[in-house]
Amino acid sequence: MQLPEQPAQTGQPADPARQLIEDAFAIERPTSFRDETPLPAVGTTPPVTQPGRPPMSQKATDASALMLATGASSLMIGGSASLVLLASGYADPAVCAIVLGGPAVIALAVGRLMRRAKEVVEAAPATHHHHYRGDVTIDQRSINSQTRGVIANTRNQG
Repeated sequence: MQLPEQPAQTGQPADPARQLIEDAFAIERPTSFRDETPLPAVGTTPPVTQPGRPPMSQKATDASALMLATGASSLMIGGSASLVLLASGYADPAVCAIVLGGPAVIALAVGRLMRRAKEVVEAAPATHHHHYRGDVTIDQRSINSQTRGVIANTRNQG
């Protein structure tokens, strides 16, 4: 039995949108595709920044890891020193500064000295060794030239 407010059932849906949906699902098509062609090793596309830590040189990466490890170890050393002082019930600020700050000052001074020594070694001129066979004549004359005037006249003085 059909109610009066319902459309007549003639075999087709009354809604055109429903007809479009039914037509779309009636077509057989693949739901995925895999391209098996190999990608070029080098192309003209510029590199894309990847998420996460920015790219760094090996030296910068090593320095970053060293700083993280030093920070973590200093946190553990400071925390344990704080617990010892708290457990003792007595802590003189001057003694604490000398005992805990002394090694840090010495380490910084030694590090600065090593860095300066490395800079001195790198700034030194390279050593040249020359090996000759036979007679050698060394000419160490230098020529100073002066060019003056509207019409250039060069006089070499040797």
